[in-house]
Amino acid sequence: MFCIAIANQKGGVGKTTSAINIATALAASGHSVLLVDLDPQGNASTGLGISQAQRQRSSYDILIDADGLEEAVVATSIPLLDVLPATVDLSGAEIELVELDQRTHRLRHAFQAASRSWEIVLIDCPPSLGLLTINAMVAADALLVPLQCEFFALEGLSQLLSTVERIRSRFNPALSILGVALTMYDRRNRLTEQVSTDVRAVLGNVVFDTVIPRNVRLSEAPSHGLPALIYDHKCSGSEAYIALARELIRRLPALENEAA
Repeated sequence: MFCIAIANQKGGVGKTTSAINIATALAASGHSVLLVDLDPQGNASTGLGISQAQRQRSSYDILIDADGLEEAVVATSIPLLDVLPATVDLSGAEIELVELDQRTHRLRHAFQAASRSWEIVLIDCPPSLGLLTINAMVAADALLVPLQCEFFALEGLSQLLSTVERIRSRFNPALSILGVALTMYDRRNRLTEQVSTDVRAVLGNVVFDTVIPRNVRLSEAPSHGLPALIYDHKCSGSEAYIALARELIRRLPALENEAA
């Protein structure tokens, strides 16, 4: 399994939308995918049509009670795409994890103990840098950062990269930056272009070529329990996520070789 944590401590940057649609695009490309919902809001689960009744077990049970991963995973309506759902119980997990052994490695141990595997695992992290996100980074091979094209997003990126360096030095030296994806891109807005230019000047090729535009259909899709790629595969947002998934796939072999 190649595990990618999708993280940004700032909310409202398109993190969950990116997780859902990248996962769908990868599955449509023939890759078996597991999407792990680590956000207490459970939006990734809802966006893939997973009802509350289907969430008998969740990522909370994996982290706190060390339940088996297979027992909690739910198949979605999309072939090759499974989800480890989240419930509201996860909102108290940060506090409970503090008192547990190996509190930063609980998710990693769950992956290692699993009797089945997927080609790609995506982890939708909460909008914070607490123990849930740390568990994701410790378990992950690489990090994908959705970055909204606005001024304050740059400040958050610096803090996130500092956290990544601490994770590398203490827990997971193999953690790589897979890429930064610019989201909510509006070509009519001069600030959008400036933020894009600044980020690319600092991070260079780490930034994906593909940008995700502001798109109404991307916003509408979750209310129907569908990824945008299923809801309207011809909209500009869906086309952008398909292109982003292609870029992501091209980067995976190099990371695998580097890890080896």
